[in-house]
Amino acid sequence: MPLWYRLRPYVMVAPATVIFSIFFIYPIFYMIYLSLHEWDFISPVKEFVGFGNFAELFGNREFLQVLGNSLNYTLLTVSLTIAVSLLLALWLNRKGLFYGFVQGAIFSPHIISLVSVSLVWMWLMDPQFGLLNWILELLGMPKLEWLSNPKSSLMSLVLVAVWKGIGFNALVFIAGLQSIPKDVYEAAELDESGRWRTLYKITLPMLSPTLFFLVIINMIGSFQVFETIAIMTQGGPVNSTNTLVFYIYQYGFKFFKIGYASAAGVVLLAVVGLLTLIYFKLLSRKIHYR
Repeated sequence: MPLWYRLRPYVMVAPATVIFSIFFIYPIFYMIYLSLHEWDFISPVKEFVGFGNFAELFGNREFLQVLGNSLNYTLLTVSLTIAVSLLLALWLNRKGLFYGFVQGAIFSPHIISLVSVSLVWMWLMDPQFGLLNWILELLGMPKLEWLSNPKSSLMSLVLVAVWKGIGFNALVFIAGLQSIPKDVYEAAELDESGRWRTLYKITLPMLSPTLFFLVIINMIGSFQVFETIAIMTQGGPVNSTNTLVFYIYQYGFKFFKIGYASAAGVVLLAVVGLLTLIYFKLLSRKIHYR
């Protein structure tokens, strides 16, 4: 076999490999390098400080609160999005013009920019003139300070994320449901299996690869939340909605503490990587591939 023929596959993947290395691999290593140094983003990189930035990071109560906010936001967003999307998919997994219209309606928020979504929800959650408080007032319920109360602000952002994400997740679930062989359900009917038993014993196990995939991408996306926080709350009130990415942005591009912000970025990378690894180790063997 000629040498050029054996090298052809490597030549074909070389452009993608170079682009991936420049824009993904190199920034990760450079972030790790910056986390070990002090830099103000203007002058040359200053002296090596080792793990000093990490020590300052974990000695800062504000950062620990931000880390807790990120974990809470991710847990609530992923669990609610997956649960609501699965219920919608089970309901919409049928033929008919009405169900097709509903699928398109719930998917539409996914294609709208987060900036537009954030501005609309800021109006909806306005404590004085917002639509949500108007509805609560009609129902005889007290108005809520959706974004200005530390007790409700994070949950308000979770509500926005769930509203935007359920359409995409529901359609992926529907695709997974439609890939399940019909003869499996026919066999269950012959065995007189009830609806809930069929769901638990057949549908969910056969849907496990789809569920596995959606949990992973939703978890990573939730840790990367930025636009809604930057527009709707700016991390407030009282740091109650500040998450890791917005915290990195603040210290990197507002306070110009690039080494400190890079250390926070390394922590974010480590947290996401560790949670993903744990998720794969615990659940990958329970996935039913046909």
